[in-house]
Amino acid sequence: MNKKEALEILNIEMTRFRAMDYGELTDLIDSSLNYEKETPRGVLYQLEVQAYWDNPREPGGNIRLIASIDDGGFPYSFFPISSDFIKDPAGNFVGEID
Repeated sequence: MNKKEALEILNIEMTRFRAMDYGELTDLIDSSLNYEKETPRGVLYQLEVQAYWDNPREPGGNIRLIASIDDGGFPYSFFPISSDFIKDPAGNFVGEID
């Protein structure tokens, strides 16, 4: 897997999810999005995106979204590259420094 290429794709996808408002993210709770992105070179990358309540005891609180990417090959299919963020109900990102 080309890590640089995979990170570029993951960052593009994370930018898209980070732009979603809190309400849109709540629609993703308890579901899993699985899809593929193909590079201009014809390489297929598999992405998985999951959103859930950051604290299961506080539904309606902060949402954590985790996305991972791999090319289906060893070892990345077992240890994909991942990224995450936490968004609070006011739409602010939690734990991030500007």
